[in-house]
Amino acid sequence: MDEDTRYEAVRSRDARFDGEFFFAVETTGIYCRPSCPAVTPKRHNVRFYATAAAAQGSGFRACRRCRPDAVPGSADWNVRADVVGRAMRLIGDGVVDREGVAGLADRLGYSARQVQRQLTAELGAGPVALARAQRAHTARVLLQTTGLPVTEIAFASGFASVRQFNDTVREIYASTPSALRAAARTTRRPATPTAGIPLRLAHRGPYRSGAVLDLLESEAVPGVEEVSGPPGRRVYRRTLRLPHGTGIVAVHERPGTARAATGAHPGGWLDAHLHLTDPRDLTTAVGRLRRLFDLDADPYAVDERLGEDPRLAPLVAARPGLRSPGAADPEELAVRALVGRTESARLVQRYGKTLDAPCGSLTHLFPDPAALSEAAGPLGTFATALADGAVRLDPGADRDEAQHALLALPGLDARTVAVIRSRALGDPDVAPPDLDTPDTWRPWRSYAWQHLRTAGELELK
Repeated sequence: MDEDTRYEAVRSRDARFDGEFFFAVETTGIYCRPSCPAVTPKRHNVRFYATAAAAQGSGFRACRRCRPDAVPGSADWNVRADVVGRAMRLIGDGVVDREGVAGLADRLGYSARQVQRQLTAELGAGPVALARAQRAHTARVLLQTTGLPVTEIAFASGFASVRQFNDTVREIYASTPSALRAAARTTRRPATPTAGIPLRLAHRGPYRSGAVLDLLESEAVPGVEEVSGPPGRRVYRRTLRLPHGTGIVAVHERPGTARAATGAHPGGWLDAHLHLTDPRDLTTAVGRLRRLFDLDADPYAVDERLGEDPRLAPLVAARPGLRSPGAADPEELAVRALVGRTESARLVQRYGKTLDAPCGSLTHLFPDPAALSEAAGPLGTFATALADGAVRLDPGADRDEAQHALLALPGLDARTVAVIRSRALGDPDVAPPDLDTPDTWRPWRSYAWQHLRTAGELELK
């Protein structure tokens, strides 16, 4: 999009572009999402940015009305396989906070200087600034939804010091941490230990939550996952293995999210509650849930492309906004794709780690690759390859390299590898196995696969 087209999106308050770009107003010093309900600024006062971090780096603070930090992420980062796309997926997973820029660069196979240059040239902000913007958002969520002391929130958000935390919050939100917390008390109650951290996981456009819950329910592994409640009001719950501890999440189905959105503010959110043993894992947990539920997708682009195909057109019309679910834990998904649901349940009981505080039927974490490496046959070989890094499935993994490495292992056929590439690696353009797909389905063949599967024309695995 050129800048005139972006301004038209701002003028029409088009929420389809929330998260795809941001705009800032020079006369107010504020940056917003395109759908901000405030009075449209004059064109000559508006500047555009690819990321919130770039706007912040230019001295703009976040709008209090539209909360631009709460938008869905750009769909580009799911589609792109280049170093910028891979870097953004890793930053979203919290790698910079845990391993620094050097760790990010090492995972990408580039020097830190090269990564800094490429991100800054394309996005207007380097990895430190992008991670800082993410930390600020995490801090705001914790301030407004929990009763944690401010000092604990500072370090849980990834800041190196309380002073850095205070300075960043003031700069981005034009408010102190205490004032942010006080302002939220009039509209929401802080989370209690039993309720967990309440979250609204934003998405753009229509969302077929029922289809996603159907899939997750059909493959749920006892002890690790469960889906309860009647259709339309189901709740998906699962355990999470996270860098600093463990978590349990509950995500609620939203009736009506399947309808095509109209008007000025298409889109919505999924309600979730997250219990963490260590609040430092909030950013990572949210990122993994967004990948599992495919919340950063652009359903308008997907439906437009696939709706032009005669075979897929009636399926798209029947299910606008159908998503291609990913994985909360890529390595877990890969193992489950290899052995199936029944064997996965057995592995949980034999190798899985029991939670220190089980919650109802959720009693275990799915076993990590190191624990499964002692298993016999293809599973043991595969788990060893995952544990020693011969096969990488993290958000920044090169998808082509991962596929070649997977196909070289015993027991992994093309269909299983396709499932792993689509789900664990989050590739939106994986062709259904054994099906001759036209090029017109690119780059959304994973979504075509989901349409065919949901319609009963193909099996997922």
